[in-house]
Amino acid sequence: MKKFINHFTFILLVALSFSPFFGWTQHQELGEKPSLWKSKTKQGYDSTSLRHAFTHGVIHGHLRYFFMHTNNAPGLSDYYAHAIGGGIKYETAPFKGFQFGVSGFYVFNIASSDLEKADEKTNAMNRYEIGLFDVQDPSNKHNIDRLEELYLKYTWKKNQITYGKQLINTPFINLQDGRMRPSEVQGLYLELNSLRQTHIEGGFLHAFSPRSTTDWFSTGRSIGIYASGVTESGEKSDYAGNIKSAGVLLAGIQHQVKDWRLTYWNVNILNVSHTSMIQGDWKKEVSPGLKGTIGLQGIWQTALQDGGNEDKTKTYFNPGSDVFSFGVRVGIEKKQFQSMINYNRITAHGRYLMPREWGRDPFFTFMPRERNEGLGDVHAISIRNSFSLPRKNLRFEWSIGYFDLPDVKTTALNKYGLPSYWQTNLDARYAFRGLLEGLETQFLLVFKKNQGNIYGNERYIINKVDMTNLNLVLNYHF
Repeated sequence: MKKFINHFTFILLVALSFSPFFGWTQHQELGEKPSLWKSKTKQGYDSTSLRHAFTHGVIHGHLRYFFMHTNNAPGLSDYYAHAIGGGIKYETAPFKGFQFGVSGFYVFNIASSDLEKADEKTNAMNRYEIGLFDVQDPSNKHNIDRLEELYLKYTWKKNQITYGKQLINTPFINLQDGRMRPSEVQGLYLELNSLRQTHIEGGFLHAFSPRSTTDWFSTGRSIGIYASGVTESGEKSDYAGNIKSAGVLLAGIQHQVKDWRLTYWNVNILNVSHTSMIQGDWKKEVSPGLKGTIGLQGIWQTALQDGGNEDKTKTYFNPGSDVFSFGVRVGIEKKQFQSMINYNRITAHGRYLMPREWGRDPFFTFMPRERNEGLGDVHAISIRNSFSLPRKNLRFEWSIGYFDLPDVKTTALNKYGLPSYWQTNLDARYAFRGLLEGLETQFLLVFKKNQGNIYGNERYIINKVDMTNLNLVLNYHF
């Protein structure tokens, strides 16, 4: 507790000392347009002069501070980290519909626990704090930089097509921006908005730069950079660096029909797996000032060819596997208040699998700091309440969830040895005005409580359950 108080005092001093220089971008809902670079967007008119396009481009700046502290169960290692960084993005004005963009970001580890040291009792490594830096090199504290975006974009009417390194935010491949920088992709991506009440997007991706890394990887080599868990038979997974895939084909369509927004997504990881999702979201005013919401979701997965490698000990998605998930949510909205109850079921047919390096779960029951990827036979229920004060630029959110998972020793349905758990999140956000405009802050506190049998093995506890995770994020956009 003394260590916790010392670090909490430090982050308050940082907040007071550097508040004119930081802002916030911690979490975006899936499907939202990526908004990591929050600055002016006004550009010069589209002209026939290439020089005009470059001289009237827009520069976006982003500075970010992130404090994270994980308090594990008594007798197990606790962790902390202070990360600070900054980046610049430049995008030209339009030139006959074309725009060029480039961005980069730099991160420093200004203070942290020893992220290379394993816990003495369990031999487990740090899970959360290392994600602020470079998961492939925990000793790297200074040379943490990345070329992020580098693209050529063409816009016509309400449509655009982009090739190169870029940000996308889809249900299965997304920003997952809960650390210093998000996951990014490289390829050809198209967005069509000309059709009435319909939005279409999709493309072909062939390289990835996962969150918490500094490099770019081919599709196959990007799978397994994070922890890979165990095989269905309980042996250590060996697919990292052994997956053969030329890329990812994905497409999504969203259509508004009266009070319903219908969404369909299809993701093919070539030679690995096929995933389809259909979702319907209904929203309507049911009484003056009160809106009702309903959401329905279904997901189906199957293997493609050999699932990534002809050697069954090195494949990612076992051939012959079929996975099903369905979810339901019901909620109300009244002025600044929103409340939702969510349910999700992954059937016992197999594990839901999607590379963690590429994004977070699309389930209605998703809560930051944990995922249900790698699991089957799951019952999850959560309640999410939020309240905002637009005039004060304040937003509060409280959520609680119960996740009933397979036994940790049922490895065929539990890839990472995660026991059943309760989770509670408290989230507060504030955006400054006036002199400090551009500064935004977030405070996130996460509690997780074990509800499963761990058979006396604390490796099923550390960094998973019976823990608290504290986050303070300060960002400044200019």
